[in-house]
Amino acid sequence: MSHPSSRGDPLRLGSTPVLARWTTTLDGDLAPDVTGGPSPQRRRAVLDRPWSWLRQVHGDQVRVVSHAGECTGLAGDALVSGDSLGCLAVFSADCPTVALASPEGVMGAVHAGWRGLMEGVVQAAAKTMRGLGATDIRAALGPCIGPECYQFSSRELDQVVTRFGSSVRARTESGEAALDLGEMVRLATVAAGAELIHADSPCTACSSDYFSHRARADQGRQALVVWRPVTA
Repeated sequence: MSHPSSRGDPLRLGSTPVLARWTTTLDGDLAPDVTGGPSPQRRRAVLDRPWSWLRQVHGDQVRVVSHAGECTGLAGDALVSGDSLGCLAVFSADCPTVALASPEGVMGAVHAGWRGLMEGVVQAAAKTMRGLGATDIRAALGPCIGPECYQFSSRELDQVVTRFGSSVRARTESGEAALDLGEMVRLATVAAGAELIHADSPCTACSSDYFSHRARADQGRQALVVWRPVTA
């Protein structure tokens, strides 16, 4: 089954009321800039709502969005909210992004680079969601660089294996040491007590549908946007 991003379709996270959409290069560069965030025109074309987005720092800080557009430009790597009027957005050009949702409508968007995963960013986001009333949390993984393309230093790989186990150790197509980020996310969702309902993640390095810093030195970023539709 193809990833919803390849069709431009939003994904409903299981039985929750929350939707998630991963953009592609066809949507243009959504990277925040120093003058005020992603292009307003491109934002509106993806989803015409106030966006909350962060200055991502590859850590485990979670920001709680209480009203539409709050927290924009603050440092952090995860947003959670129970608000139904805005949307949550994180950006990537190879790192995994993870959408989280519960049946109560509590939602999260996580930028889950390997350093943030090591610090427990997925678990921190799930814990914060539970503090807002979330019960059964569903998770979905977006496009990220695959292990076949992600050569990784042996020293840092050993550190990750010590924390996550040997299943994250991989090899590139040429036989070099590599890290399996998708497996890291899977293990992090298990540790967070969340159910990973969508793990079919296209490789950003292999596909020109996505920006890739590692493979093509792209400066652009795709977005994960998470929101709850307003019901009448």
